[in-house]
Amino acid sequence: MGTSSVDLGKSIYELCEANEEIVSIMVQLGFDQIANPIIRNTAGRAMTIPKGAKCKGISIGIIIEAFEQAGYTVIGKELYTYE
Repeated sequence: MGTSSVDLGKSIYELCEANEEIVSIMVQLGFDQIANPIIRNTAGRAMTIPKGAKCKGISIGIIIEAFEQAGYTVIGKELYTYE
């Protein structure tokens, strides 16, 4: 078994299609609209996690930490500065 990963460069739609658990993690972080499959299928195709974080005013650092605590490897995190 390999380690699960989240690529910050991929769309939210791609990530959620590949791993349904990502939806519940994102909802817990405050991205409640991701639970709606219609929104995921439309806006989620153009939205990445960093773009969504900026729109929602949620620190990318909090998001990265949440995924790492859930056992994910976060691809692309080195591109972001966070406290």
